This record gives sequence, C-alpha cells and structure tokens, in this order.
Amino acid sequence: MPESRLEPSVSPPDDPENATAPEQVASTPAAVYDREGLRFEQDQWVIRERPVTLYLNGREVVTLLCAGHHLDELAAGFFYAEGFVQSPRDVVGLKIDEQAGKVEVAAAGEDRLSERLWQKRTVTSGCGKGSLFYYSLDALLSKPVTSDLRVSPGQILDRVGDVNHMSETYRRTHGVHNAALASPERILLFRDDIGRHNAVDMIVGRVFLDSVPLGDKMLITTGRLTSEMLIKAAKVGIPVLVSRNTATSLAVELADSLGITLVGYARAGKFTVYSGRERIDAGLPG
Repeated sequence: MPESRLEPSVSPPDDPENATAPEQVASTPAAVYDREGLRFEQDQWVIRERPVTLYLNGREVVTLLCAGHHLDELAAGFFYAEGFVQSPRDVVGLKIDEQAGKVEVAAAGEDRLSERLWQKRTVTSGCGKGSLFYYSLDALLSKPVTSDLRVSPGQILDRVGDVNHMSETYRRTHGVHNAALASPERILLFRDDIGRHNAVDMIVGRVFLDSVPLGDKMLITTGRLTSEMLIKAAKVGIPVLVSRNTATSLAVELADSLGITLVGYARAGKFTVYSGRERIDAGLPG
C-alpha cells in the first residue's frame, strides 16, 4: 500500500468529490398532514437503504444496512475496527459485487484471530446490524492515545459547522449521519451513511488503506458518542472525538482511560468537554 494518498488529495468542504453521490437518494410520493387533515401531496426525497454482506476469506461475517457507497472503505474499516485485520498488508484482495450487495475481502493471517472472535459478538446501540466483534475488555487493553494536538474552541466549532454544510443527502432527506476526519484548520475527508457506524467505518477504512497518520487529527460525527464509537477512534489513534450529540457514561469512562478528548453537544456556538480538556487551548488563533 502507498504511504498516504489522503493528504495530497485533500479538498475544501465544497469539493464535489466530497459530496454525496446522487444515486444515494430516491424520490417517492408522499402526503403532508396536519391536525386538520391532508395539507398537500408532494414528491419527497428519501435515502436509499440496502443490505451489504461482508465476507472474509470466503466466510460470511456480517450484513450491514447502509447507503451502498464507498464499499471498499466500509469493508476495510469494519474488519480493521473489529480486529479481523491488523495492517493494510493483511488485505491481499477486495472484490465488490454491487448488484448482489457483496464485498469479499481476502486477508492474510486472520484465521486464528477470526476463530477467537467468532461468536464473540456484542449487541450494541448502533444503527443497522448493531453487532460488534470486540471483546468486552478490549478497549481497556488498548494502548492509550498519545498526541501533542491542541485545538481552539473556535476551530472545533468551525469544523463542526463545515461538516453540517457538506452533506447534500442530509439537506435533501435528513436521513443520514455525517462523519469527517479533520485537522484543526480544515476537513480532510467526509463520508455519510444511514448508519453512524458505517460512516465512521468508511473514514477508518480510507485512512487504514492509505496509512494516514492520525495523531494530529480529529474525528467528527453527528452520531451519539458511545463506547463502540470511542473504541473505533482509539484503535486508529485519533486523539479528539467530536459530535453535535451526547455521550454515554461508558464512553466517558473509556475516554478517560484511553487518553481521548471527548467533545459533545457541539452546536449553537458551544460544546461540552467530557474528557481530555488539556487539548482544548483557548489561546490558539481561531
């Protein structure tokens, strides 16, 4: 795998390559009612939803409900975040069958690990399939995230604002979650999907395949900050996790243990820092 293809191709927030593909949305007849009855009829945009089944070395692993785009990133990010592969070198083949809704990944050295992880699923609060394959104590055994990153309150709010304006699909349907990888100065990578975990897995998959250094980056999501979301950030070494939504108690505990700055309710010109406030520096410009 090349060392990194992400940084040279970084685009401003309004770059069409970062916008949602038009095939992700569909139009359907709908009727609008109020308390008095039918108001009017109109065509309504909705997000497309489809099942995509991931296979690893010929074995069916999981079926994800998703919007059906960036399937290579989704598969790579899922298998890495759930511990089935450890390095981009482990991914020796990846085949997508969009018509059948299948992604087949060939991986080296996964047999012993997959046998340990098989039947070790944990039902989660996530969208879609809602099952993760990590051990319950996996996060506590992970190496804490170390980083010299410092970010100003203004930079956090500006980047969240950028993400809120980037999804054409959200503006049409209000039916997707957004996720982005960002430096303090700009959005580097943007993805959206019907599932918040899917959107984050796409980000994880892209940076995993491209071996992008993440110690100076932030992960921004519109979904809840749960333990599984926190573990995904910890596994790839992202020091700052931000959402416009709330955090769970376990996510806060894990953020403290793993050295991650956890930021929630980033909206309306303010945010809440649950953990790692030492990385928030009001003296920085922006």
